[in-house]
Amino acid sequence: MMGFVFEDEEWEAVGVVNGTFQAEILRGLLESQGVEVVLSQESAGRWAYALTVGPLSRVEIFVPVRQAQLARQILADYEAGKFAAPGEDDGAES
Repeated sequence: MMGFVFEDEEWEAVGVVNGTFQAEILRGLLESQGVEVVLSQESAGRWAYALTVGPLSRVEIFVPVRQAQLARQILADYEAGKFAAPGEDDGAES
């Protein structure tokens, strides 16, 4: 993962997901926690919105370098289920 400079600020990739849908969920999560986000996807992948497999489905999540550590912690907490609503489980039926 690489970074870039935008408006005199350095941005860093903090994650890669498959598909725009998952990327938009994570963008919303990060932005709700005060983190600025830019998503980057291969242009052909954007035309096939439902594309969720293969190299065209890759979406990189970029944040300002100054927020990268916070963003990584938020994403780790998300993966660990810390944002799940009370009583939510992994979707398995009882």
